[in-house]
This record gives sequence, structure tokens and C-alpha cells, in this order.
Amino acid sequence: MSANISASAQHVDIHADAILIIDFGSQYTQLIARRVREAGVYSEIVPCDIEAGRIRNFSPSGIILSGGPDSAAGDTAPSAPPLIFELGVPVLGICYGMQTMAAALGGHVAAGTTREYGYAQVDNLDVDGLLSGLVDSLPDDRDVDSADDRTRIPQLDVWMSHGDRVDTLPPGFSAIARTSNAPLAAMADSRRCFYGLQFHPEVTHTRQGQAIIERFVHDICGCANLWRTDTIARDLVARISDQIGDGRVLLALSGGVDSAVTAALVHRAVGERLTCVFVDNGLLRENEGDDVMTAFCDHFGIDVRRVDAEARFMDALAGVNDPEAKRRIIGNTFIDVFDDEAATLDNVAWLAQGTIYPDVIESAGAATGKADLIKSHHNVGGLPAAMNLGLVEPLRELFKDEVRALGRELGLPSSMLDRHPFPGPGLGVRILGEVKPEYAARLRRADAIFIQELVASDWYQQVNQAFAVFLPVSSVGVMGDGRRYEPVIALRAVETVDFMTARWSRLPYDLIDRVSSRIVNEVDGISRVVYDVTGKPPGTIEWE
Repeated sequence: MSANISASAQHVDIHADAILIIDFGSQYTQLIARRVREAGVYSEIVPCDIEAGRIRNFSPSGIILSGGPDSAAGDTAPSAPPLIFELGVPVLGICYGMQTMAAALGGHVAAGTTREYGYAQVDNLDVDGLLSGLVDSLPDDRDVDSADDRTRIPQLDVWMSHGDRVDTLPPGFSAIARTSNAPLAAMADSRRCFYGLQFHPEVTHTRQGQAIIERFVHDICGCANLWRTDTIARDLVARISDQIGDGRVLLALSGGVDSAVTAALVHRAVGERLTCVFVDNGLLRENEGDDVMTAFCDHFGIDVRRVDAEARFMDALAGVNDPEAKRRIIGNTFIDVFDDEAATLDNVAWLAQGTIYPDVIESAGAATGKADLIKSHHNVGGLPAAMNLGLVEPLRELFKDEVRALGRELGLPSSMLDRHPFPGPGLGVRILGEVKPEYAARLRRADAIFIQELVASDWYQQVNQAFAVFLPVSSVGVMGDGRRYEPVIALRAVETVDFMTARWSRLPYDLIDRVSSRIVNEVDGISRVVYDVTGKPPGTIEWE
């Protein structure tokens, strides 16, 4: 493996410089965290009602206030914790964050009479600060009346999403950007390093957005570039070693990217004290069991124990239709299997899992306590209250693309890292309603056909996740001269960067046609194939 990563390597505290993100419920809060990390700085999201003691303990290098759906002009609007303006660290307010900052520091927020949503151009008035020198359009580039004083001001292309506006600056602040609808589109108190942006720098529509984020975290907050893949790897290996001590670890191995990277990290930290348990639950992709055993035994030389638990899972899921109940059952059954395996080994004290940050975020809004429950993940929402093993989750702070980059740093082959994500509950949440062995068999084959055709047409790497879903509704069809009344398969393919938002993939019609024809002709018991054209939001990537 690359980079000579080991628990004994020189340890760099990747959290030494960190940005605290105060969440007011914006749909873009997770993107703020991603952009800060892309700038090489660790970021963490906390709810807007966070206790003062937690803020002090975090000891942030800087603070970002997110946007949110509330009106800062209202009496019941959530407000920024007063402590953050007393810590002596830079603060950046974005959209609602700018408004609550202005209200807290003596300015005034008015309900907007004109809503700005979408693309906008702002005049960049900043000459020596957060926005200075950044430009998307110069005077000579714009077709405007030369008598207009805006011809002398550089402009930025940004993304707006607000109704309220700051109409009176707090003492000590000056305007550093404006639009015709928002004379105070950005503000700054350079002495205290407090900044507010009415637009969203975290979204890609704001062309200079990443440059703004980087200027804030590096130039203004003074953060070093510590959140790098090599330093993350060394830090995680050291933390795993410290947490586990001399104990033995049981790894929940699924064959997916997350568990593969977890296996590499834990193995690097504890060596032969890691035992991987691969649970064949009857809910896996085609040939996955054999592929996993071959890959991990040959590539890592790790002790991998394969457990045939299909009957156990199917019995537990019989008659269950609710997706949350299925996830809990699958999670609990996994733990039961691991406990049984642990009982056959000496000194096993830990269970390792590939839980990643989006799992945590989507499970009851665990990152902030403010988001609505979207769905629970078996890693974070399906564990029993009383568990015989301690939990090791080294990837819990990482987004999916960070996990893949970490895997490459650890030397994992692309055949592992470049596979599309597969949910922990497997086909159990791609079979809508009750899970039955015959449903799993049909879905498994249909999914394999879809993936085969994507690979053959060079589309597999162009989409970020693709899979088939079994729909327990029957549809009339005709095969030869015979009538068929059988279930339906739905196909889903999405394109995404961080899996927090996604766009349905515009696959060629002839490709979808080939997949549909093969599934209907090759998979017994399927009468119809449909294609999912729902983005995220409003849908989730998985159907359940």
C-alpha cells in the first residue's frame, strides 16, 4: 500500500485547524462542509442551538453561519449563539447567516418585498478583503449604458435564495457587494473579521464560490492545509490503534467501498487482530459472495469468515413491509450474526463498520438534530441498544468521495473503489414491500443485466450509482401468444458529486431499450421495465 501509512508514523492532528458550521436548516449546509474540506480544512456541522460549552471545546479557527428557511425579521427566528461573536475568531454568515449576524450585532433585517432566487450578478465593491480582486465580469465585458456607474465596477456571478434583506448595517460594517434588489448583498467588519454574504458561495452556480471559501478559511482564519488524504489516513490509523488497544476486531465486511476502506484502515492499525466476517444474507448482488472472498483473501491476506445466513434473514423479514422496520431487522440480524461469530473467537471486543457522514446526516438528522428524518441506515439506525461489542467507525466523518480518495491512498484496487455504492441492507431495500427469496433472485439477475449493459456501453463510469428496483405490483404483459401478469422492475441511474443531491442520468434510449428487452426476456416473472427520472431532492437515491 502507498504512503507508508502506519499507526507509528508521525501523527498530524488534522483537526488542529477547524471550521465550525452553525446549521440553521439550509438545504446547502452539507455543501458548505464539503467546500471547506475541499479547501483542505476540517469542518464540522452543529445545530444553531448548540451549547456554549461545546463551542468553546471545539476551539474553532473560524465559524460559518449557514442559510435557513426562517425569517430573521420574525420574533421567533433562531438566532446565532452570542458567544461566537465574543471568541475573537472570524465569522462568515451566509444568506440567513448574514441576516442573523446583522440582527445580533445591531443592524436591521426587513422582510423583502422582492424575492431573489437563482442566478444573479452582484457588484463587487470590496477593495481589500473577502471579495477583493474576484471578478467574473469586467466593465468592458458588459453591454450596458456607459453612463451607468455600474460599468466601472467588477461583477460576480452568484446564486441567490432569499426574501428578507439587511437594510441597516450593524455598527462597524460596510457594504462590500450589492444588487439592484439587495443594496447590501454582502457586508464586512474587517477589524473583527466578521463577514456576511447574501448569496451562496457553496453552490457551483457561484463561479468564485470556492475561491471565497478558500480566502475565508486560509487568508482570514489562518487555517493550514491539514485535511489532506495522506494526513487523514495517518490520523485514522493512529486513532483506530488508540481506540482498540490490544483487542481483537470483527469487521462487518460487505464488499462495498466503505467496508473495503474500513478493512484496509483497521488492518493497517491492528494487523492480524482483525477478522472480517462476510455475511451472505441472500440480499447481495450477483456473484458478490465469491467475488468478495477472492478479492479480500487474495489482495489483503486477511482472515475472512463467510457466514451463510440467508435463511436467517429471510425468516426475520417474512411478512414485513415497512422499510424502516426492514432496516432495523436487517441491522439487528447483522449484529446477532456478528455476536455469534465473536463468541467463537478469543478476546474480540470491537465491531468495525463502514458508516460514513451521509449515513449519519440522513439518519434522523444526526449531524445537527434539525433535519427531518429521511431514512435510517442500518449502520447508524439499526443497532440494538444493548450490544456486546464496542463500535469502531473510522469513516464516520467522511463523505463518499473522501472515502474513495482515502482508499486510493491506502492502495486499494480500482475494481473495489470504483464500484457503485450498495446499501448496507442490500437488496432488502431495493425490494419494495415484503422481501421474499424469489423476489431477491429476480432482482439480482435484473440488476446484473443493467450493470452489464452499462459497462458494455461505457456508461458505468459516467453515472455515480445505478441499480434495479423490484416493484411488488403486477402489470399485464404478453409473451408470445400468452398473457402475463407479473411484477415490474424499475431502473435508476444518477449523477452526483457528494450523494447529498443527485441528477437522474440521461441514458441513451437504445441502451435503456436493450436493458429492458434483456430483463423481460431473461428474467422469469418480470413483465415490464420502467426508468426512474426523479432527482434528489425531492427523491432519495434509494427507493426505500
